[in-house]
Amino acid sequence: MEYVPAMYATFWALIPPVVAIVLALITKEVYSSLFLGILVGALLYSGGNFEGTVNHIFSGGMISVLSSSSNVGILVFLVILGTMVCLMNRAGGSAAFGRWAGKHIKTRVGAELATILLGVLIFIDDYFNCLTVGSVMRPITDQHNVSRAKLAYLIDATAAPVCIIAPISSWAAAVSGFVPGEDGMSVFVRAIPYNYYALLTIVMMVSMVLMKEEFGAMGVHESNALKGDLFTTAARPYASGEGDGPVNPRGKVMDLLIPIISLVICCVIGMIYTGGFFSGTDFVTAFSQSDASVGLVLGSFFGLVITILLYMVRRVLSFRDCMACIPEGFKSMVPAILILTFAWTLKAMTDSLGASVFVSAPAFALAFPLLPQPAIMLAAIIPVNNIHITFFFIFLILSFFNLQGVHPAVFFSFPFDSFYFTALM
Repeated sequence: MEYVPAMYATFWALIPPVVAIVLALITKEVYSSLFLGILVGALLYSGGNFEGTVNHIFSGGMISVLSSSSNVGILVFLVILGTMVCLMNRAGGSAAFGRWAGKHIKTRVGAELATILLGVLIFIDDYFNCLTVGSVMRPITDQHNVSRAKLAYLIDATAAPVCIIAPISSWAAAVSGFVPGEDGMSVFVRAIPYNYYALLTIVMMVSMVLMKEEFGAMGVHESNALKGDLFTTAARPYASGEGDGPVNPRGKVMDLLIPIISLVICCVIGMIYTGGFFSGTDFVTAFSQSDASVGLVLGSFFGLVITILLYMVRRVLSFRDCMACIPEGFKSMVPAILILTFAWTLKAMTDSLGASVFVSAPAFALAFPLLPQPAIMLAAIIPVNNIHITFFFIFLILSFFNLQGVHPAVFFSFPFDSFYFTALM
C-alpha cells in the first residue's frame, strides 16, 4: 500500500513554501531558506522520523527531480550558456564590443539605452543575459558615470522580463511544463500580451532613462555617481579592473555577435525539430508542440560547437583554452543550478503533502474571486529569487485556476521576479 502522510491534503501542506519565503524575507539568503523549507516538508511527510526525513529529502526530492529528463535538460542548457559566456570573454569578443560601443556612445543616456538594448537582444536566459551584458557594458557605463546600482538595475530588470516573454528561453522551457493537460508552449505564447509586469517594466526603464528621472535610493546612487562615486556603498567590486582578466588583443566584435546569433538560430531549429517540423509539421504547430528543454539543449550544443570552431579557425583561442572554459562556465551557473534544484525539490515536498489537493478543495473554491489580487500583490513585494517565486505560485495557484475553469494563460501574467519593480520605490 502506498504511504500517505498523516498531514496529506491539509493546511500543513502549505507550510514548507511559507517557511521558505518567510526565511528569505528575513535573512535575504535564498539557498538556506529553500533548504529549510525542504527540510520542514520532509519532516511533515515522515511524521518526524529521522530516517524517513533524510530519505525523502534526497530519494523523494533531489534525486527524483534531477532524474527528470526535462529538468536535466534545463541544467545542461545553463552549463552550455555559462561556457559560451566564458568563451566570449576569453576570446575578447565582449571587450571588443565594449570598445566599439565606447566609440559610438557619447552620453549617459546612450550608455543606459545601449545596456537595455543589449539586454533585450540576449533573451535566451536571464543568467546568460546578466553575465554577458554586465561584462560588456560595465566599462562603458563607468566611463559615463552611471552608478553600479543603476547598471545592476538595468541589467536585471531587462533580463527576467525579456526572458519571461521570449518563447525561445530557459524560462519558457521551465514554465511551460507546469500546465498539465495543456500545450504548455502554446499557452506560454498566448500569455505574452498579458504579461503586463514584464512589458511595463521595459517601458518604465526606457521612460526613466529618457526623462532622466531617479528617485529613492537610486536617486542617491546616481547623484553620487555624477560626482565620481559610482558605488556609494563601501563595497567596490571591479573598482580598478580586477577580476576582468587579461584581454585577448585578437578579439573582434564578430567574436561576440556570431556566437550569440548562432545560438539563437540553432535554438530555434532545435525547438522546431523536437516539434516535428522536419517530419512535415508546419512551423507554428512545430514550435508550439516543441519540447523546449530538449530543443534548447540541442540548439545550444550546436551553438557551442560553432563558437569553438570559429575561435579555433580564427586562432583566437586554442582547443585547450576552449576546453578550459567548460568548468569555468559550469562555475558561473552554479547559483542558478542550486536554486533550480532546491526549488524543484521544494515543489516535490509540497506535492507529496498533497498541496494541490488541499487548495483545490470545494471550501477553497469560494475564495477564488479574492485570490488573484493578493497573489499579484504578494508576487510584487517578495524580494527573493525569481525561479523560487515562480515554482511557489505555480503549484499553489494553478489548482485554483483549473478548478474554476480559468485558462492557465492568466497565471503566466503574474509579476514574477518583480523585486526590481519595488526596488525603485
